[in-house]
Amino acid sequence: MTDEGPEYDINFREHPGAYEIGRGEQGVFKVEPYKSELLPLWSYRDEDAARESAVAIYEEYERYRENDEFPGMDMARKYLQMGYTRAMRYAKYPGGRKYDSDGDEREPQRWADREKRAAALVFERYWERVREDDAYQRAKDAHRERR
Repeated sequence: MTDEGPEYDINFREHPGAYEIGRGEQGVFKVEPYKSELLPLWSYRDEDAARESAVAIYEEYERYRENDEFPGMDMARKYLQMGYTRAMRYAKYPGGRKYDSDGDEREPQRWADREKRAAALVFERYWERVREDDAYQRAKDAHRERR
């Protein structure tokens, strides 16, 4: 799946077969209607915001699971993963800047921002819950078989 193209003119709730799982967080800002439902819930400002965010996203995940909406389940997983990766970037790199002005990767610090690390760990726990959920694994396998 690329982040460009006509596939993003699709309502993936109405056409779940058109959804491609992709790698990592791919499509997280473009797959509708899930982006519009999940993005407003997503925050990693600090540990409290991350907890509120992760709980809300996980609740949406459970709703998608109950409604047998694999694209939504996978998008919720992606937002939880993205909460972890973004917060961890700030935890390791001052100001979240992984690269310097020359484009060279900066040396990570341990821990440049402890509050962001705490936020990352909140997201990691919920991300793991989704990844390890038997219902998610079954839905993922079934979706791949249908494609």
